[in-house]
Amino acid sequence: MKRMLLASVALLAATPALAQDKFPPAPPIADPKPFKLPATETYTLPNGLQVTLIPYGIAPKTVVSLRVRAGAVNEGDAVWLSEVTGALMKEGAAGKTASDLAAAAAGMGGQLNVSAGMQSTTVSTNVLSEYAPDAIQLLSDVAVRPTLPASELARVKANLGRQLSVALSQPGTLADVALGRTVYGTSHPYGRIIPSAAQLQGYTIDQVKAFHAGQFGAKRARLYVAGRFDTATVKAAIEKAFAGWQAGPDPVVLQSPHQPGPKIVLVDRPGAPQATLRLAFDASRAGTDADIPQRVTNALLGGAFSSRITTNIREDKGYTYSPYSDVEFTPEQALWGFQADVTTEHTGDSLHEVFKEIRRMQTEPVPAEEAKGIRTYMAGLFAISNSTSGSVVGTLATRDILGLPGDWTERYVPAVLAVTPEQMQASANASYPLGKLILVVVGDLKTVVPQLKAQPELANVPMTTVTVP
Repeated sequence: MKRMLLASVALLAATPALAQDKFPPAPPIADPKPFKLPATETYTLPNGLQVTLIPYGIAPKTVVSLRVRAGAVNEGDAVWLSEVTGALMKEGAAGKTASDLAAAAAGMGGQLNVSAGMQSTTVSTNVLSEYAPDAIQLLSDVAVRPTLPASELARVKANLGRQLSVALSQPGTLADVALGRTVYGTSHPYGRIIPSAAQLQGYTIDQVKAFHAGQFGAKRARLYVAGRFDTATVKAAIEKAFAGWQAGPDPVVLQSPHQPGPKIVLVDRPGAPQATLRLAFDASRAGTDADIPQRVTNALLGGAFSSRITTNIREDKGYTYSPYSDVEFTPEQALWGFQADVTTEHTGDSLHEVFKEIRRMQTEPVPAEEAKGIRTYMAGLFAISNSTSGSVVGTLATRDILGLPGDWTERYVPAVLAVTPEQMQASANASYPLGKLILVVVGDLKTVVPQLKAQPELANVPMTTVTVP
């Protein structure tokens, strides 16, 4: 046994030399190539509907997605009215019942999806390529000629009411609501995230029909067709299905001033084992000179799984499972945000480490290898995240609603790879001014507040306790 063990040790000791003799060093990994779409075509119908055709992939499938800029920003005080309208649009259209619509989509190899978001309502499906013209007609029926049956309104509101109840039981929802109200104010759409249960149940079918009639129109819409399809046949189907759609109103143009910090907003959850954190700063708009450097800087600070904050408070300290930071863009503004659920007793410790990582980004140049690693990660992730027709549609729809140039997807990877450590340090100083922070904490305040007051960055920041909703 002893001889066998010694022989094994000798073999292990010799292995690296053998490997080095037999195999040459691995070549350096080249920078990711720029992401390049096949030639796309964009045109506009006389009524204002914009169309983008994207030949993509080899699978015989076609994504058809209609984005109508009629979402939460168009609701006024009627929060979630766009959600109610979107749900009712699936309940019947152009003489077809909900079952008819679902069966039609299934017969094409797909399913009908309708979702309402902050900026727009999306009607989409992913079908076998031979059914692309039929899918275009189906989406036209749902978006332009929905029945909006009064008989289904109570059920739709009940379903949304259950979703609202579940959301309000989650500390993350409470934190998001408090953050929205703090940054934008309760009179702004971005500050009105959820309705009250009574408000939701009070919506009438007349309100739903008025919202659809007043907010949906061709000038607010863009149709994306991506995948494998016959261009001539698809164009003819689009003309037939959408040429008669009324132009409707222009898209809403918002102003979104941010309420200034520093501020700490507290929501009490007595006995909560975790504290939910939201930290926010103003960010640069998409497409500005500061945009790409701030994205790369954010990825290294907290936006990637290997980020500095994640490594610190998740891997090394064990204070949290899923810290994350990101820049949230809308057409007229942007907001950087960090979020985490941390153990209550380490709320102050977690924030101390986050602030430490921010200051390190601001005062110490990022080592060249670390900077290269995060750039390569972001560039490679962009290609992977655009590997399907549906994901490409999502990227282009985001590009278009943010008003970015048509070649933005081709310029993104080279721009990321060009960001220098010096630009990252400058971006950190511009993007994370600790003296102007907005912090939301949802948790057991009797335990959390003393920890906050013990942090030098927070000691003199005004604290306000609020209730949500």
